[in-house]
Amino acid sequence: MNIFDLTGKTAIVTGGTTGLGRGIALALANAGADIVIVDIVDDDETKERIAAMGNKVMRIQTDLSKYENIQDVVSKTIAEFGKVDILFNNAGIIRRTPAVDFSERDWDDVMNINSKTVFFLSQAVARDMMKRNYGKIINTASLLSFSGGITVPSYAASKGAVAQITKALANEWAKYGLNINAIAPGYMITNNTAPLRKDPERTDSITERIPAGRWGNPEDIQGAAIFLASAASDYVNGHVLVVDGGWMAR
Repeated sequence: MNIFDLTGKTAIVTGGTTGLGRGIALALANAGADIVIVDIVDDDETKERIAAMGNKVMRIQTDLSKYENIQDVVSKTIAEFGKVDILFNNAGIIRRTPAVDFSERDWDDVMNINSKTVFFLSQAVARDMMKRNYGKIINTASLLSFSGGITVPSYAASKGAVAQITKALANEWAKYGLNINAIAPGYMITNNTAPLRKDPERTDSITERIPAGRWGNPEDIQGAAIFLASAASDYVNGHVLVVDGGWMAR
């Protein structure tokens, strides 16, 4: 028995067209899962790469900040695949502005996608998962689930909320056979960190603090994603798994 095998499972991955989301979707597909990619971005590359593996795959282009679209994603997934086994809440945005100048619009945009959507999409899939006493919900947290960051107040607040939502849902839903956990990536080479990486001095100072001596990439998340999506983590619940090259150990 391969406890990491996801053959026959259906996984929804939000924010799955780029960056960490693409890496996660490809990892789950490599482990055997059929994939539903959900993103506001119109990009078929991830879908095409998964289809080439022989997995079933569907892409839903939608704006998850709108509450009515959340149930639509779940309904379309169940109509096509019959069930939802795995939800990976990865979609997220960031706004970089000093706190004294931070706008209400930017605050609300970040909080809606990064935390509100995590809760209500989890709620929508859990209603299906509870019928079968099985489900894996994995949320993308952050190092800023533990610290405040600089000039990203709404992002830090939203990722703190993700960690607490993960624990709160695990407390309520573990008895129904659901596992709710999170991954907190360290500094990763993705589109979200592109503005930060344009500052050589800041980039160098971050790299110097990482015990691994480098920034991470989407492939570094893949093992953790498969672990939390598979039977290997059946007795893991409410946990935030840090994948950061040792940053939090400093």
